[in-house]
Amino acid sequence: MYAGLKNTPCCLCGRDDTHTRIAVPPRALRLMENGGPIAWRDVVGTVTLRFCADDWDLVSDLAIEMDTHPLSRCNAAHVSLDLREDHEALLSATKAETDQTELEARLAREAEATLDAVDDPYTEERDVVEAIVVLRALEELGVREVPSAGDAAGPAAADDD
Repeated sequence: MYAGLKNTPCCLCGRDDTHTRIAVPPRALRLMENGGPIAWRDVVGTVTLRFCADDWDLVSDLAIEMDTHPLSRCNAAHVSLDLREDHEALLSATKAETDQTELEARLAREAEATLDAVDDPYTEERDVVEAIVVLRALEELGVREVPSAGDAAGPAAADDD
C-alpha cells in the first residue's frame, strides 16, 4: 500500500527543486526529525531522501570529508516511502512485525562494495555518499559494528597476526 510521497522536497531545507536522491534503510527514520511516530517496521523497501543542489554539497562534504551522515537534520515528513497494508485494521488480525534485517544486510553489502570500488572511474560520488550515509546510520543504530582501527588497515593487517 502506498503511503508516502513520491515527489518530495529537500529533506533538509524543504525546497521543492531537488538535485539528488539517496536511499536509506527504514530504521534510519529513527535518526530523523519527526521520525518517531513513523512505524519504520511497516516500511516496505528503502526510504528515499532528496536534497537540493546547495544541501547536496553539504551532504557530500559531510559524508566524504567527515565520514558522517546528516540524518539528524533531515525531516522525515519529507521522505518518500511505502507502507505495508494495515493488515490489523482490514482483517481484525495481528500480523508479525516485518523483519528488516535482510534489507539492512543487503544495503550494507552494497555500500561496502561501493566503498571498495571508490577508485573505480565508474563509481559516482552520489553512490559513495549514499554508501557512507547507510553504513554510518546502521552503525549509529547498533545494527552494524563500527570497524576497529585494525580492520580499517585492510588485508595486510590481518597477515601480521
